[in-house]
Amino acid sequence: MPDNNTSSNTTWTGVQAYTLAVVCLLLGMAGGWLIRGSQSPAAAAPAMAASAPAPAGMGGAANAQPTPEQLKQMADTQAAPLIEKLKSDPNNPELLASIGNFYYDAQQYPTAVDYYGRALKAKPSDAAVRTDMATAYWYMGNADTAIAEFNKSLTYEPNKPNTLFNLGLVKWQGKMDINGAVADWQKLLATNPNYEAKDKVEQMIAEAKKHTGVKPGTPAKPLPQ
Repeated sequence: MPDNNTSSNTTWTGVQAYTLAVVCLLLGMAGGWLIRGSQSPAAAAPAMAASAPAPAGMGGAANAQPTPEQLKQMADTQAAPLIEKLKSDPNNPELLASIGNFYYDAQQYPTAVDYYGRALKAKPSDAAVRTDMATAYWYMGNADTAIAEFNKSLTYEPNKPNTLFNLGLVKWQGKMDINGAVADWQKLLATNPNYEAKDKVEQMIAEAKKHTGVKPGTPAKPLPQ
């Protein structure tokens, strides 16, 4: 955060302007959402908030968006049968990851991270789950931990496209590391020539290269939910 002197405020204003431009670009090209570890790029969208039926008490209003409390209630309801199964199989990585997915989709990211972390203790090589956990950390505002977990995911699957896609976005939006983001996306395209979102990645590379003068390591705000 900026201090009270004029120079710092002027610098922060410039960064904010750049951040706003990036946010607008990402909202247009990526819908403001990163891609789940095992998800098709074409399916990347606000899953639960957009498609789930309105819970009781919302009045059935058209286009009504669930509140955080309602989303949590929905996740609790969906996860309840799996949580019951955990009582007899507490270290089942598939069960734990599935529960984490319910809370991730409900934007209950700390709870999702808890279940993903437990799943990864049982199955640390699951790159898709680790990618989802990293993305949840990003939405919690922790870019550094997100990047560390993305990189760890890549030690198991070095060319995993969704991990590279998300890692590039977090480096760009979270750290203003343009060169690092472009390198990740170029690796994605080189190792996945038939990637479904190839055109989107190429557009992001071109746009990012226009901002190579922004100092790496400058923090930015997480993408809007």
